[in-house]
Amino acid sequence: MTRSPAYRSGLFLAASSAALLIAGAAAAQETPADSTSVDDVVVTGSRVPNRSRLDTLAPVDVVTAETLSTRGTTEFAAALAQSVPSLVFARPSVVDGTDSIRPATLRGLSPDQTLVLLNGTRRHASALVNVNGSIGRGSAAVDLNAIPTGALDRVEVLRDGASAQYGSDAIAGVINLRLKEAREGGGASVTYGQYFTTVETARGERDETDGRTVTASAWQGLGLGSDGFLTLSAEYLNREPTNRSDLDPRVTPTAVTARAGDPKVEQWTVFANAGKPLAAGWEAYGWAGYQDRDSQSAAFPRLANNANNVPAVYPNGFLPKIAVNSQDLSLAGGVKGEIAGWSADVSLVYGRNALDFRTEDSLNSTYGAASPTSFDSGGLTYDQLVFGADFARQFEVGLSGPLNFAWGLEARREGYKIDAGQPESWNRGPLGSNTALAGGAQGFVGFQPSNEVDEDRDAVALYADVEIPLTDKFTVEGALRVEDYSDFGDAQTGKLAARYDFSSNFALRGSVSTGFRAPSLQQSFFTSTSSVIQNGAVVETGTFPATSTVATALGAKALKPETSTNYSLGAVVRLGNFDLTVDAYKITIEDQIVLSELINRSFSPQVAGLLDPLGVQAARFFLNGVTTETEGVDVVGRYRLRTESAGDWDFTVAANVNDVSVTKLPTSSSVLNPVPTLFARSRILTIEEGTPDTKVSASADWSQGRWGATARATYYADVLQPGSAPANDYSTGAKTTLDLEGRFQVTDRVGLAVGVDNVFDEYPDFVPATLNSNGVLGFPFYSPFGFNGRYGYARLSVKW
Repeated sequence: MTRSPAYRSGLFLAASSAALLIAGAAAAQETPADSTSVDDVVVTGSRVPNRSRLDTLAPVDVVTAETLSTRGTTEFAAALAQSVPSLVFARPSVVDGTDSIRPATLRGLSPDQTLVLLNGTRRHASALVNVNGSIGRGSAAVDLNAIPTGALDRVEVLRDGASAQYGSDAIAGVINLRLKEAREGGGASVTYGQYFTTVETARGERDETDGRTVTASAWQGLGLGSDGFLTLSAEYLNREPTNRSDLDPRVTPTAVTARAGDPKVEQWTVFANAGKPLAAGWEAYGWAGYQDRDSQSAAFPRLANNANNVPAVYPNGFLPKIAVNSQDLSLAGGVKGEIAGWSADVSLVYGRNALDFRTEDSLNSTYGAASPTSFDSGGLTYDQLVFGADFARQFEVGLSGPLNFAWGLEARREGYKIDAGQPESWNRGPLGSNTALAGGAQGFVGFQPSNEVDEDRDAVALYADVEIPLTDKFTVEGALRVEDYSDFGDAQTGKLAARYDFSSNFALRGSVSTGFRAPSLQQSFFTSTSSVIQNGAVVETGTFPATSTVATALGAKALKPETSTNYSLGAVVRLGNFDLTVDAYKITIEDQIVLSELINRSFSPQVAGLLDPLGVQAARFFLNGVTTETEGVDVVGRYRLRTESAGDWDFTVAANVNDVSVTKLPTSSSVLNPVPTLFARSRILTIEEGTPDTKVSASADWSQGRWGATARATYYADVLQPGSAPANDYSTGAKTTLDLEGRFQVTDRVGLAVGVDNVFDEYPDFVPATLNSNGVLGFPFYSPFGFNGRYGYARLSVKW
């Protein structure tokens, strides 16, 4: 959202002042912390052992498996977004592969500016790069939904820049997924749910009961000998699609011809996590995970009179489907122990994501009635191999506590591959001389042989991290990291952090850090031809690498790393069973990598001369050059109440106020005259106003005997879904959703829960009819809480 410099500075100063004002109230009290206060031990953001989330030098959210299990959704990323105030998980639709592999954003930044760890090691990204008009356009992020909720013990979310500690991508923060470690016990659950909602679009109202979802999960702890563990988990999910499209005014009588909503999904996931003590205090550990996901979403409908319809095949027109099979694999092994007084942890981690695309219920009109209706449209593969060696030791140097020094190295190899689809998915058939017909599969054009790539790179990093308790109240930390990449060179980052505990009840903390994000292989080498919607019209668009001849002529340069500077200042208050954290931040990102505007052939004869031989109407490419400033405040308050007559209560209020501004745009190196615009209004406003500037969640968890309940209300500020001109803008409106769940423990082992998410059937504001000539988009898919309406569910759980 565009704000004045005075506003942005005032936001940061106001939050900082609020933190200082709290000092006056809290420092005056010396109330001992109650033993029942929520002090979860964390391992993210600090290499000092046994540190609680309220003792860290930077803010860390801890979300337990128990908390995730009380959410109506069984989609991990959606459940996590309900629990973390600064995390947003939109549900984009009609944007090709992003329908199936949806990105999450932290503090309003790009999805790939958050580092994801699994058991403290770097998690591999998805092979998908988001190239259509969704939040996170241009990013290639980790697929959080590839991890089943049942496999997790907890999630730690570090809300601070951490590139100096963990490397590339950790600009907005770090999400660390911790797997269960158990040698006995187990559990299983079955959840059934569906939407029952009234859909009110611009052109009409209807009732829907769809999106039926069945999720079955189980885990089991097993002993490995007398002292080791093996924890197995599995999950199966089957979800029917939802449809929130509007009526199509092009048909008589008007009817819903499109399908915008959640895709159809069937997936199964298995995970194993193991640890086994060895001799001399050493321990071997490892984990393995695999997920197979089949999803199917819809493209734009082709009516019977569409020039690219073949009536002999589809007399009533057709709705192309985009089917994506995602196979996600992770393997890890390591040992940890002590060498000459140093604690050591050495690991090797491999991850791979492979996506195979099919275009179904479609055709290639240049083949006429002989066209296939189902196409193998090619595939994407990304893999990553990471070797890590971490060492830490505490030294007594005469201070109030030991100095903690950590250092280590990381070596990483990444690979990226594009495979072409069958010829009919991308070529022109016997009727190809008719320029009125589009070649390739309608809805999702297959990857061509000219798109095929097989690229890799290497990176090596060294880091050092020292934490010094100068007094019993004042702790400082410093970290340095150097990385060298085989494709673009080196990067250096640093971090300084400090914390001062005025008393056992009140502390101030803050940090200054620099960060970076290397251009992903997906951004450097992705190339394709696809159908892109621009102002409601389908435009055949080529996506080209920045170093290609076409992109260079249009103004592209070789990609270089993004760089960032992070500032944070916060306060921690503990008063008995109450705790409060307030953290203000400012993040400046330079040379942010974005996907350019669609540069249409109609822009100039020179552009047409470049694109016509390639058979595309428009071109786009990745480029650096955007500078953004993000300022905001995170507030998390929690109070735990224990009573004999009214049960146990856990109250939480969490809020994120966030302001993103674009302060600099890319400059073009094109020699064309006129020079094409590289980054314009709709892309700028998507960065600034595509996520809510305020998100507030208030929840209450209650339990007494065999009964339990959860109530949660979440407020989302207005989000803009911009067009190329103000007249084409529409927004979600400010909305509040309410979720309720009731639980009953039938026996000590068997539990039953029923609940409703979005009790009052809240929707974002509908897309105006004047901006929806084909009825495809009933609601803005930038909506931070989706656009599916009320969802009811029941869950049966068993533990042993």
